[in-house]
Amino acid sequence: MSISNITPKIIELTKRKLLSNPNHPLSILRSKMYSFVHKTYPGVFITKDDYDPVVGVRENFDNLLIAPDHPSRRPSDTYYIDENTVLRTHTTAHDCEMLKNHNAFLMTGDVYRRDEIDSTHYPAFHQLEGGRVWNKSEFSFAAQEKAHDFALTELKGMLEGLARECFGDVEMRWYDNYFPFVDPGLELEIRWKDNWMEVLGCGVYHPQVLRNAGKSDDFFGLAFGIGLERWAMKVFDIPDIRLFWSEDQRFLSQFSATKGITKFKSFSKFPLCYKDISFWVPEKFEENDFFELVREVGGDLVERVEKTDKFSKGDKTSYCFRVNYRSMERNLTNEEIDELQFRLREKAVADLKITLR
Repeated sequence: MSISNITPKIIELTKRKLLSNPNHPLSILRSKMYSFVHKTYPGVFITKDDYDPVVGVRENFDNLLIAPDHPSRRPSDTYYIDENTVLRTHTTAHDCEMLKNHNAFLMTGDVYRRDEIDSTHYPAFHQLEGGRVWNKSEFSFAAQEKAHDFALTELKGMLEGLARECFGDVEMRWYDNYFPFVDPGLELEIRWKDNWMEVLGCGVYHPQVLRNAGKSDDFFGLAFGIGLERWAMKVFDIPDIRLFWSEDQRFLSQFSATKGITKFKSFSKFPLCYKDISFWVPEKFEENDFFELVREVGGDLVERVEKTDKFSKGDKTSYCFRVNYRSMERNLTNEEIDELQFRLREKAVADLKITLR
């Protein structure tokens, strides 16, 4: 890998700094979450929100024990600046640096992933990261299992309290999941409007991660990560993730730090326009590369992209994707959508080496 796969659209997003606006719903939610933790654990956690989203591959992957062949390392999933530098895919990229100087921390930041296109996925989003470690010398643990049990109890208690603070008195359940940098790993689900929803991933720090952070084997601790948009869409009733990035005052004027959590009042949707594109795929084809191309051409006018057909003929495979265009701020004309679709077809042929049908 020798060249960047970052588009001008993504570069623009890195400059937006949504969390610098205290009246933005993401900032309002972050403040509520920070306040709960500081009130529950006074004087324990430090906060830091100004890390640069450009990080090394070592920090984003290697230090966190993410294997060299892990799918998340692929250029189809991650934005690379060069072979050694990426836009962080998670705020966990800063855990080792934080742990070198602190035993308990909270931080938030914008993260970037190449992904599908729908109302809940966007190439940039925000995470709240937390970590806390203890030295075994503070306790009388006779075995490592006792340290794990203690960390898990602390972890579950804090995160269940945080979830109740934001979602109310909801039903919750825990289940096992795998994350390379923790052992064991867990996810928390809440019952929200009659459906179970995953709200965070967490676990007990893997000993090697703590060693990578310069901690001795006497240390153990907990880590968790929360997608702010995922929580904010529920607690504010925001239906489309694109709205967080909108500069439309009909959206932004509804929120203020002084009012705290308020429900979004929907405004009229503008008409939907959709266009299909069908093509034979080359031997090496990644759907995320196509989605990224659609975003590059259509920007935030693209509401959703869905695969509507797939079939094979001999050794060839054909896909059909439906691109749904809808502006959140104005009516779109058939002429401008036709122009976008024409550009998409041209660039797909040139950049992805597809054959149009």
